[in-house]
Amino acid sequence: MSLIDALNWRYAVKKMNGQPVEQEKVDKIIAAAHLAPTSSGLQPFKVIVVTNQELKEKIAPIAFNQSQVIDSSHLLIFAANENYTEEGIDAVFNRMNTERGLPLDATDAYKTQLKGMILSRTAEENFNHAARQAYIGFGIAIAEAALLKVDATPMEGFNGPALDELLGLDKKGLKSVTLLPLGNRDEAGDWLVNLKKVRSPKEEFLIEFK
Repeated sequence: MSLIDALNWRYAVKKMNGQPVEQEKVDKIIAAAHLAPTSSGLQPFKVIVVTNQELKEKIAPIAFNQSQVIDSSHLLIFAANENYTEEGIDAVFNRMNTERGLPLDATDAYKTQLKGMILSRTAEENFNHAARQAYIGFGIAIAEAALLKVDATPMEGFNGPALDELLGLDKKGLKSVTLLPLGNRDEAGDWLVNLKKVRSPKEEFLIEFK
């Protein structure tokens, strides 16, 4: 199945049936997010996986009682770094150079330039930048789920600070950005399952300069 076919198959499932998704498929979806491109390779986000049913039930009211949270097989939470730090940037480049067999100072000129730009920004600006990187991984995870025919429902409708407090993310320097319940559609109970996928016409969506 091509990616286009997979994206035509997928939709934002409104009702899941609670059946488990094979762990091998979940691992591939997480791997896709892990391999996603990020600015300067900094990967300023984490993916949190929740399978504990009691914890999902605690998260549900924080996510306005959307049933997919409880009925999902795996709930993925994408959380971005609150800010960038000099130590964090150093750690990324040290790992990169070590694994490539390069001297630790091989990228010092670029790293110094990058730090000058990033560390001069406000924490809010840096969080917004990190959140955009998380969204790249989020989108690629959705695409991989579609290719594997795993249902996934992108969610922004939740109380981020409440979720961060529940999971202790605030103590880890993280803020939740999006939720991605993975599961299997309940075709009998989902009002959206048989409705046509609708997007804006291509001539309205696409702007070309030739």
